[in-house]
Amino acid sequence: MKWKSCKVREKLFIGPKVRNLRQARGWKLEVCATRLGLSASYLSQIEANQRPITARVLIDMMRVFEVDASALDAADDQRLIADLREATADQLDQGQAPGLNELKQAVANTPNLARSYLALHHAYRRLDERLKATEEAVSLDETVAASALLPYEEVRDFFHYRNNYVHSLDVAAEALSEGLGLEPGGSAEAALERYLQTRLGITVERSLERDLLRRFDRSEGRLTLGAADSAATRCFQMAYQIVAQVLSETVEAELEAAGLRSDSAAKVCRTALYNYAAGALLLPYERFREAARTMRHDIERLGLTFQTSLEQVCHRLSTLQRPGARGVPFYFVRVDQAGNITKRHSATRFQFARFGGTCPLWNVHDAFARPDKLLVQLAEMPDGVRYVCIARGVVKRSGSFLQPDRRYALGLGCEAQYADNLVYAEGLDLEGPSIPIGVSCRICERNNCPQRAFPPVDRLFDVLEDERRVTPFALRSPT
Repeated sequence: MKWKSCKVREKLFIGPKVRNLRQARGWKLEVCATRLGLSASYLSQIEANQRPITARVLIDMMRVFEVDASALDAADDQRLIADLREATADQLDQGQAPGLNELKQAVANTPNLARSYLALHHAYRRLDERLKATEEAVSLDETVAASALLPYEEVRDFFHYRNNYVHSLDVAAEALSEGLGLEPGGSAEAALERYLQTRLGITVERSLERDLLRRFDRSEGRLTLGAADSAATRCFQMAYQIVAQVLSETVEAELEAAGLRSDSAAKVCRTALYNYAAGALLLPYERFREAARTMRHDIERLGLTFQTSLEQVCHRLSTLQRPGARGVPFYFVRVDQAGNITKRHSATRFQFARFGGTCPLWNVHDAFARPDKLLVQLAEMPDGVRYVCIARGVVKRSGSFLQPDRRYALGLGCEAQYADNLVYAEGLDLEGPSIPIGVSCRICERNNCPQRAFPPVDRLFDVLEDERRVTPFALRSPT
């Protein structure tokens, strides 16, 4: 060993390192001081970082503790200080960051505490990165410009805790609908356009502009719609413009009562409330509820009767929760080909995946392979509740060879106890076997699912080294 490598060029404070080496060998302070040729008080001051280490003492420590220079190297402290500076600077929004001298003292006097803080910060960063990745993974409703995830989640919770029903807006839209002239057999598109022109002074134009659904020019009083969209989509966009002009005070009152935490959430909720009102305008509550009951919730017949899309019908069915005149409680989802839930509304106990993929055994995924067929499934969630699940693939045409169509799967369902109200329960054995589904693999509690992608986050598992099954791991029993 080359002792000259241990030459001390500046004051070296390594008290906690010395103390850890001593305690690891079970030596009392006096015993260690004797072996080093120091007084007990001198060694105590070194361990308390009240005295620096000299070159001679450093060499004696390497000999007595039988370690090389790296075990007493202060460079490790410098790395820890640098890491702490970065970690504390990352939290400037929480208050003033500690100064360099404070960090040096923390590392010198409480290195284990400093490392624990750093480990906590690393865990925080990993969690933050996962949250940001999740925000990017979750698709947002196409009817609103993309925004941060949390405002959308806050708005979804707003509707969830309202049982997906907004009474004041629903009643107002129903009353407004009576003056539109939307008669069975008539043209809903013509009636809506006539109302905009004659009652609100808004002219309607159609454009082949790419990606356009609706654009309103306030100064000109002109509403431009996508010519390539279906008539049902154009009707919905005109209905949106009507309620935006007529029911704005009602919407603003609901927003004020909601007490949303940010301007972003308020903007998202405003658009969502206008979407809700537009659906209520085209599918007025009592008339639609009665038709749904009479037709046993046949979504295709309802769409033809009210000249709306299947998506609009499914969404409206999930909102029929008016006190004293409730309809069948439905859930409604729209899923893209990657498995992202881009719309979700529910008046049921059905649980949705908040983040990540949904259960692959749910029939909504099969709808992509058979877009022209309506699928029916009797499914059972882990809580034992059975649901009649209806799924249908839909294609929203782009109107151009150079632009891809948008493809979704619609999911509609209710608890099996309401099956007698559904045309889709014909021939379905409600007492027979059901398909066991879950929310998502990350939180599903089922032990023997052959489609499980990965273990749940709250369960331990064993990897099968000498045995290969469909699932390459075995979940341990909950403790």
